[in-house]
Amino acid sequence: MKYLKTICFLISATLLFLLTVSSCASRDKKNFSETEWAKKVEETKIENLYAPHFKDSKFFTPWMMIPDKSFLDVLGWKLFSKSNYSKEEQAFLPRVLPDTAQRLRQTQGDFILWIGHNTFLIRINGIYWMTDPIFSNRALLPPRLTPPALTLKEFNDIVKNVNIVISHNHYDHLDRSSMKNLPRQAMVFVPKGLKEDVMSMNKKNVREMDWWEEITIGKDSKLICLPAQHWSLRISQKRNRSLWASYLLVTPSATLFFGGDSGYFKGFREFGKKYPDIDYAFMATTAYHPRWFMHHQHMNVKEAVKGFEELGARFFIPTQWGTFHLGSEPAGYPGLDLNRHIKENRLDPARFNIMDIGQILPIKKK
Repeated sequence: MKYLKTICFLISATLLFLLTVSSCASRDKKNFSETEWAKKVEETKIENLYAPHFKDSKFFTPWMMIPDKSFLDVLGWKLFSKSNYSKEEQAFLPRVLPDTAQRLRQTQGDFILWIGHNTFLIRINGIYWMTDPIFSNRALLPPRLTPPALTLKEFNDIVKNVNIVISHNHYDHLDRSSMKNLPRQAMVFVPKGLKEDVMSMNKKNVREMDWWEEITIGKDSKLICLPAQHWSLRISQKRNRSLWASYLLVTPSATLFFGGDSGYFKGFREFGKKYPDIDYAFMATTAYHPRWFMHHQHMNVKEAVKGFEELGARFFIPTQWGTFHLGSEPAGYPGLDLNRHIKENRLDPARFNIMDIGQILPIKKK
């Protein structure tokens, strides 16, 4: 009888917990409005992009206070935010082109190579750059659905030195195994608060950067660290103890904007005014469903295209889709969603480079 009462109590407590979570999720979903969200963004002030963004040992976005997600929020998303996707949407993934290492060895001039997720290899003015390297089979927990275009061994056999740019500390952007096996002498640029962690990943040349800071690279080039609307968390590092960022790489041949992870904010229009003539914009298109849960830190396709237009960039490159299943939408869904958006809004498809994994895109010089 005693055990029966205990079991009944546990069942009742579980049901009450699930009802509470369901109620929270339903309330947040019901209260979310795209119109109200757009209005909230417009109410923010450009000058706050330049405001202090560190207090009480934590970084924050001074133009918009973003509430932390609780365990109940995450559970509510996972349990009660189901969406219906067609068979095509569920199955679609980017193509993975063969023989990338061989093609890379034969490629002349400046190029952009999509390795997968937010990992791109860029060669410009004879210098190699890599963004957010992840070659591992998992991003902590989510499994990889498409292989990287290159193995780490193939990369290290071809490229002897590389500059690495890290946008923030989430596991799909900062992968310890990948970092440890990339060249030890690589120069790594990270947002504030990440230097020690990255140095522990077999890296000796690590440079921390704050928003709006510029570093001269050489050959008349510079790297500029810029704001983004996101957050940070890692098992080894508490929430928002390190900064998150986007970057602008300015060279005589081309200017590239690496958007990292970000929700939509007025930063895009400010970057476009302050740094005109951006050539390539690498824009995150990932994990934006459900909107009530994701809208602060992730852009949907419509917002990503709007940010691209405000940047005044020549070409759009979607990032972070087709590799890991991170939001409610299938991993390949953003690629289809972007194609539909281009057609429905009669945008110029020549400005949108929806790349295959392993594709080597020649950089069009100014």
